[in-house]
Amino acid sequence: MNSIVDNLSRINERIASAAARSQRTLDSITLVAVTKGRSAAEIQTVLAAGATDIGENRVQEAQQKYAPVNAFVDAVGTDASDNACRWHLIGHLQRNKVKTALEMFSLIHSVDSLRLLAEIAHRSEQRSQRTDVLIQINTTREASKYGVAAEDVLQFIEDAQAYPASRIVGLMTMGQLTPSPDENRPAFALLRSLAEKIEAQKFPGVTMEYLSMGMTNDFEVAVQEGANLVRIGRAIFEVSEE
Repeated sequence: MNSIVDNLSRINERIASAAARSQRTLDSITLVAVTKGRSAAEIQTVLAAGATDIGENRVQEAQQKYAPVNAFVDAVGTDASDNACRWHLIGHLQRNKVKTALEMFSLIHSVDSLRLLAEIAHRSEQRSQRTDVLIQINTTREASKYGVAAEDVLQFIEDAQAYPASRIVGLMTMGQLTPSPDENRPAFALLRSLAEKIEAQKFPGVTMEYLSMGMTNDFEVAVQEGANLVRIGRAIFEVSEE
């Protein structure tokens, strides 16, 4: 029977293979274990198996797990260099949840409007901190998805200069749900291209340190196209008879 340890090992092998195709190595890519719908005990199992970063879709769900998971980490540690797991918010964030989100998350992947960016900056200033965020881009142009349109991203970054407490450190996108992972290659390549254009503009205080793209179905294609944050849930937790 596959275990979470086995699953993580296989996923890392696949990430390493995909990274090699773009002249990179496994240690340049961070696996964010997506724990939506998973219990605190399951998260603890993932961390004990070697994961260091976890991703939650909803603030309220994360609240229920945050204390017990961090208590576990304090007791046994993780492989992370700072001896603590890092929490990522990867789902849509409502402005009325920002204050709570800032108490938990190291990186917010899903900033999709200037109003949200402004609220994050406002709440960050109240906490005397700067908050790292990624701008979510709708690279597939699907009406059902959140995100800034690709053609609007440079103006968005320009306007974001008014909110320096929200520190833009990269971009995020979601591919389409498709049986063929390669169908998402253009969307992932577009995100990389947008990051390169933003870097060329040399916006003050803005970096393109992170490209968050790729999930269970398509993370290898995403890595080949430059992802250094991949968000994987099902492939970690699925247990199957061998």
